[in-house]
Amino acid sequence: MSKSKAAIFTVFIILVLDQALKIYIKTNINYGDGLDILGLSWAKIHFVENEGMAFGLSFGGIAGKYVLSIFRIVMVAFLIYILKNLLKNKETYGLIVSFSLIIAGAVGNILDSMFYGLIFSESFFHGGLATMFPSEGGYGSFLTGKVVDMLYFPMIDTILPEWLPIWGGERFEFFRPVFNIADSAITVGVASILIFHRRFFNTEKVQKENEDTIKTEIATDY
Repeated sequence: MSKSKAAIFTVFIILVLDQALKIYIKTNINYGDGLDILGLSWAKIHFVENEGMAFGLSFGGIAGKYVLSIFRIVMVAFLIYILKNLLKNKETYGLIVSFSLIIAGAVGNILDSMFYGLIFSESFFHGGLATMFPSEGGYGSFLTGKVVDMLYFPMIDTILPEWLPIWGGERFEFFRPVFNIADSAITVGVASILIFHRRFFNTEKVQKENEDTIKTEIATDY
């Protein structure tokens, strides 16, 4: 598979999985409800929504929603520009796929913001299932849709001992954020670049390696 096809395939697979799961959750599980994954108490499906930031964070109401959505669209355009240059410079499969994961994740959440307010009815806390393409119209307008989150991994979920100062008797969760496949793709892509492809940030070294690669390929062709 060529690197460009690998990039397209990565983006396509992430978007299909992300949107399919979101639509299923939105139309089959009440807001605030969920279930254990494979019967595991620390791995759950838990349906919540947020205004567009990763891991259930919110930003500045409706005005912030527009700003965040526009910012994300601009960033995706910039990332696509970088990816095109990486493909042109014949970068490694790993780096190409990493950027493709980030782009796919960003687009996945942008789609929620752009269209979910138009095509879904409102989800209320324990208040009935949402409907896709309701006759009365969606719950919002273009770019004001809420991002669907559902993956929840409270690996440690306990009540702290009463004798502890300040936090005694309170509930403690080691990992509280609820996220989705798009968030996971972004996280994996960024982590992969930082851990395995740090050379990407060394512009001179990357440029020199790309020039050497192109010279070698030209020499091979002749």
